[in-house]
This record gives sequence, C-alpha cells and structure tokens, in this order.
Amino acid sequence: MSDWMQIEWVDGFEIRVTVKNGEAVLSANREGLLSLARQLAMLAEQPAGSHIHYDEYNSLEDGSAEFTVEKTEDGPAGSVAGKTEDGV
Repeated sequence: MSDWMQIEWVDGFEIRVTVKNGEAVLSANREGLLSLARQLAMLAEQPAGSHIHYDEYNSLEDGSAEFTVEKTEDGPAGSVAGKTEDGV
C-alpha cells in the first residue's frame, strides 16, 4: 500500500469551513460533498494514522478554517468514535 493517497476532486467543487461559537460548520455544493464522500471512503481503507489535511491553499474557499480528518484504529463492532453502543 502506498504512503500517500491520490486525492481527487469533482469539477466545480466548493467547500467552506467556518467556526462560530466553537462549532465548526462545513458547507459544500453537490460537487464538494461528492468529493469529500469519495475521499472519506478512501481514507476508511487506509491504516490508522492516515489523514487528509484541508485548507484554503489546497481545497477550501478563501477564508475557510483549516481542518484534518484522521483515521483512527478500528474499534469493536458496534462502536462509534471509540465508544460502544452502551456509551462506554
């Protein structure tokens, strides 16, 4: 497996990220959402620690807050973000 992922974009994508009162808001047009969906699906198949960095210099609209999406270790079945269905 390669140490890097080929990031692809759907033509015409627009993505903006703002932070207001501690809440991040990601806004995107159809092409932006499709691009992100494909990239996240690809990231899900990578080893833990793999990540994609987004900023206004490589993908986001001017003035956007930068962010990183990172793959963590796969948890047990039924877990979300490291928590099981019973919240532990």
